[in-house]
Amino acid sequence: MIDRWLATMLACAAMPALAANQTVVIDGTAFAPASVTVQRGDRVTWTNKDPFPHTATAQDRTFDSRSIAAGDSWTWVADKAGTFDYVCTLHPTMKARLVVR
Repeated sequence: MIDRWLATMLACAAMPALAANQTVVIDGTAFAPASVTVQRGDRVTWTNKDPFPHTATAQDRTFDSRSIAAGDSWTWVADKAGTFDYVCTLHPTMKARLVVR
C-alpha cells in the first residue's frame, strides 16, 4: 500500500506545473498592470478596452501583437526567460514590462 502511494506521489511530483494565464488590460492608453512577472510556459493575454487599436511590442521584438483592434485580445506564450520592456508602436508613450522567469 505504501509503495503504491509513494509511486503515485513521485509520479505527481514529476508532472510539469500547469501553465498560468495572466491578463494585461489596455485601457485609457495604458497597460495595466504596467509590470507583470510570469513563469516560462505561462500565457499572457492583452485585452484592448480602448475604442482604437494598440500593439504590445517588445523592444527587442521577442513578441509583437501587431494591431489589436478595439475589443479584441492577443495572447502570447512566454517561452523565453528574460525581462522584456514593451510599447504600443501606435502610441509610443505607452510602456510596460514583462518579466519571464
